[in-house]
Amino acid sequence: MTLTCLCGQARVETAKKPDYLNECNCTLCSKSGAVWAYYDPAEIRVSGTTIGYSRADKKDPGAEIRFCPTCGTTTHFVLTESAVAKFGGNTVAGVNMRLADERDLAGVELRYPDGRGWSGAGAFTYVREARIIGQPA
Repeated sequence: MTLTCLCGQARVETAKKPDYLNECNCTLCSKSGAVWAYYDPAEIRVSGTTIGYSRADKKDPGAEIRFCPTCGTTTHFVLTESAVAKFGGNTVAGVNMRLADERDLAGVELRYPDGRGWSGAGAFTYVREARIIGQPA
């Protein structure tokens, strides 16, 4: 899959369709407008210029969102240095699947984790049932 920002200057390429997506309701995800697919960092390729932002409201933010400096579109996230140290390596990157055509995501499960209610430890709870993209609700 090849995904681009609105102006086309930042691109993210993935070798495969994601297994599932998360539409998290935490402030970072909802305010950045992202629906995340998770990949091993080696499975994505980013080209063009992106700039980053890490949350200022968290003592130790785990992710840095990346976006196009021209049009402002959120493209992906990477782990912060402290998260890489905590998890023992660069284990995950997120790709904003709002940049994909929904038809290309048909059959993929869309989950709704409760990021606002998550303590930061353990598994997420969900605010509603998952749905399969392309199937009637």
